[in-house]
Amino acid sequence: MCIIFLKFDPRPASKNAYRLILAANRDEVYSRPSKAADFWGSNNEILSGLDLEEGKEGGSWLGINKRGKLAALTNYLEARQNPDAQGRGFLVSNYLTDNLDSFAYLRKVSSEAHLYNGFNLLTADFRANEDTLCYYGNKGSSEPIHLKAGIYGLSNSLLETPWRKLQHGKQLFTSVVNKTLPRDGLVQELLHILNNEELNTPDLAQESQGVGFSKAILQALSAVCVRSPGYGTRTNTVILIDRDGNVSFTERTMLNCDITQWSTNSFHFKLQE
Repeated sequence: MCIIFLKFDPRPASKNAYRLILAANRDEVYSRPSKAADFWGSNNEILSGLDLEEGKEGGSWLGINKRGKLAALTNYLEARQNPDAQGRGFLVSNYLTDNLDSFAYLRKVSSEAHLYNGFNLLTADFRANEDTLCYYGNKGSSEPIHLKAGIYGLSNSLLETPWRKLQHGKQLFTSVVNKTLPRDGLVQELLHILNNEELNTPDLAQESQGVGFSKAILQALSAVCVRSPGYGTRTNTVILIDRDGNVSFTERTMLNCDITQWSTNSFHFKLQE
């Protein structure tokens, strides 16, 4: 389970505004082997965290490359999973290495959607002449869509599904991104939102989709920051892209499966637009 809040403003009017503000949590089994965000190999082209789970090695949940391609993934909450389905994390990794644009890639993915358990995928192209953001979920419409400038929330249902945790987090996110803050202050306030452990229950929409899960699990999943034994929020990520194509990527990740131990790393680079 994961959650993503973002503001997409492809042509910001203000000099100090951002083309993208994204704040995301990765919720996962604490013991699942993963690599913290870093540039891949020696080419310094692609930046993401990586899944190291056997059979899923090289998949990701969120990443960006220096050519301005960005992808973010959430799973769709459903009790029944196909154990033989393909790894969803490769949907992110493949986009970051592919030459297809954001919409064409999602068209391709939609034709293979039956091979995967439920997912939502955001893809974007940030280019000098035009920024594009697209969305596809294999439990919703058969076709991907282009997203207009605006503020969006995505959790473990379809885009903008009004789960209480999503509405609560989006309200907090909106209040922060509408402030005029220095970059580091903005990052810290967004990280604070991502660590909000307030339970948003009861939530009939989430509960009806989560039939088959225990009440205790659904209650834990109702928070923006999920905490339950052995499972929960283990990575916070904030990505900023300013008007001039300068990228700030901050990741706060759990160490040693211990919710009291965290490491924060930041990366800064300019898009090759």
